[in-house]
Formats: sequence, C-alpha cells, structure tokens
Amino acid sequence: MSAERGRGRILPTAPGSRVTRVELFYDLVFVFAFLNVTNVLSETLSGRSLLAGLLLLWWCWVSFAALGNVVRTDQGAMPLVGAVTVAALFVLTLAMPAAFADEPAQRHSGPPAPVLFACCYLVIRAAQVLVFLSRSSHRGRTAVRLGLPPLISVALILATAALPESPRQTWQAWLPLALWLAAFCIEYTSGGLAPSTGLTVVSAAHWAERYALILLIALGESIISLGLGPKLSAGLPATWPVIVASVLGVTIIAALWWLYFDSLAPALEQRLHRTRDVRARAALARDAYAYLHLPLITGIILFALGLKRYLAVISHPHGDPWRAHAAALDNRVLFAGLVIYLSGLLALGVRATHRVSPVPTAVVVAMAVGLPWAGRLPAVAALAIVAVAGVSVVLLGLRSTDPWRSQVRRTALDEQVAACDYQL
Repeated sequence: MSAERGRGRILPTAPGSRVTRVELFYDLVFVFAFLNVTNVLSETLSGRSLLAGLLLLWWCWVSFAALGNVVRTDQGAMPLVGAVTVAALFVLTLAMPAAFADEPAQRHSGPPAPVLFACCYLVIRAAQVLVFLSRSSHRGRTAVRLGLPPLISVALILATAALPESPRQTWQAWLPLALWLAAFCIEYTSGGLAPSTGLTVVSAAHWAERYALILLIALGESIISLGLGPKLSAGLPATWPVIVASVLGVTIIAALWWLYFDSLAPALEQRLHRTRDVRARAALARDAYAYLHLPLITGIILFALGLKRYLAVISHPHGDPWRAHAAALDNRVLFAGLVIYLSGLLALGVRATHRVSPVPTAVVVAMAVGLPWAGRLPAVAALAIVAVAGVSVVLLGLRSTDPWRSQVRRTALDEQVAACDYQL
C-alpha cells in the first residue's frame, strides 16, 4: 500500500546511494552539449561563446547532479521531470550556435535564438528549483535564494535579444558580453548560498561519482573531437603524420585521466565521507566539486578545441605535414587548456587535501612559461613534447613512495573489497 502511495511522489535519497541508470541516460545529452560547445568555439572563439556556452551549461549540470543527491531520480515523478529537463537541454544546445554568434543569423521561421536559449534555460532551472523546494523545510527562504537568481539570469539573457543586430558604438558591441557575464556571475554567486538554504550532501559516494562521470564524458568528448578533426565526420586521412599526432593526442588525454583518477579523485571522496558537519560538507562539495571542477571541464574543452585545430593543420598542410605549424591562436588554446586543467588539479589538492604537489606545479609553470614559444614548433613536435611531459608525470607518480598516495589508494581498495563482501 505504501508503495502505491509513493509512486507519484518525489522520494528522498539515502546515505550510501549511488548514481542511477536514469542519470547516466540523461548525461548522454551532455555528451552532445559538450561536443556542440567545442564546435561553437571552433567557429566563434569569443568570450561570449565561452561564458554562455560552457559556464551556464555547467551550472545546469551541477544543479541536476545536486538534484540526484537529494531525491531518487528513478522513482516517483522524477523520471518525468528529468525527461522534460533533458528535452529542454537538447533544444537549448541546438539554439546555442545562433545564440552566441557575433553576426546576426539568417532569418528563419523559429524564435530568436537568445529567446529560445533563455526559455529552455528557465525550464531547466525552474524544474530543479521546484524539486528542491519540495524537500526544503524553509520553503520561503529557499524559494528566494534558489529561485530568484535564475529569473534574473534569464531576464539578462532575454535582454541580449532586444539589442540591435548591428551595433553602432563600441560599447554596444561589448554590451552582449557584459549581459552574459552578469548572468553567469549571478548564478555562480548564488551557488555560494547552498549551505545556508539547508541543502547538503546526503550521499558522498553519489556526489563524487557524478563528478567523476562528467569528467569522463568531457575526456571522451576530447577523443571524439580528435577523431572527427575539423569536420563532423570521421574524414581524417590515415597518413603517418595524422596517425602519430592522433596517438600523441590520446596519450595526453590518458595522462590527464591519470592525474585526476589515480589518487586525487578517491582522496576527494574520502575527505567528503569524513566531513560529518552538515554545513562543512556542503561547503566542501560546493568548493571542491561545483566550483573547482569547472576549470577541469574548461581545460578539457579548450584542449579538445586545440586538438581539433591541430589535426586540421596536420591533415591538410600547405607543405610538409611534419613541419606544419598551427596558428598562434591554436597554440594558445591548446596550451591554455592544459594549464587551466592542471591548475584546477592543484587547486583541488589544496582545498580538499591541503597538499601542493611539486611535480604538477612545475609542469604548470613550465607550460605557462613555454606557451609563447610553442608557436615556433611544428604541430606534431608540440604534441610530442606535451605527451612526453604527461607520461613523465605519470611515471614519476607511479614510482613515487609518497605515503599519502599509498594511503589513499589502500583506503579506496579496502572500500571496494568491503562493498563486494557486503553484496555477497
């Protein structure tokens, strides 16, 4: 009888819950979204496309992941709520290229792209806020602190649609970027209020797993971008320069995976498990995951964009492909993506483990210093240097006798064995 009554309700989650299959299904749309962000940036690399395309998209996902930590996404009415959210996200992603274009798009029968983007964003955020309100004990305060920021952000995005398509003054050209930036700042600043609204992390395992999976999705998107190259089809010629560059690119991506998943990811999860104070756990989850995982995703997206442009130069060179040089912008994007990613890892280590890793720090400094010189190297040589640096960091970590890493990995293994014994 109780099961019949609970079918239409929104059911709370429980400590120790894991990621549900329906959440994995919904994340498939984010694969398309991240790929579309890379394609948009490859065509229009601007501050507006980066801010609106990646940062607001990231906040949609963060709120959706937090939702799954509060309620059971596969029970009651939540699958329907998730389906509506994903449909809105898909349309939002379709509207993304035209919404961020610097030049006015061709007229068509559909609504203006910024208006469509704003309406879909409002649907996504409104669904999330309503579910949070259903589980909050202070609905008035929660409604103001969680519901007001999305409304203001949507109003700012809609304001960009009312701007003239052909600005006459310099400030009119910068105004759309300022409006997108204001919307972004409002959303991310409101995220700092999560602990004060009573929202907390019910399951540390679920929270850590969700962010690990989205990072895998971003890394997978970089592999897809590497394979597709400059076009949305697997049309790269199987020449030796392309083969070598592809192997080097996959090697770098594998090194990026290792730097996060070897010891940092389990250390973050273990720290979250050990934090018992409700407000302290919410603050740690907000800082280490919602905020500091954004540089990781941003770095991966920029690196994927750089790889796409590198492969375009190597696969269709004007001369010797081994000596083909990428454009200065391509070098800056690729190396900046790596620097941002590694800096994010360092910030995560400081926030969650209070440790500064000397080797990754040295690599970040070396890449930042060597960034102006990267344009003087052929594209294949630049990828080879980065791959050698990545493999060297991995090998140093594997040979390291750091007791902290050994303890983290031993604890993670003990937890896996205990979980298997419990299931048996």
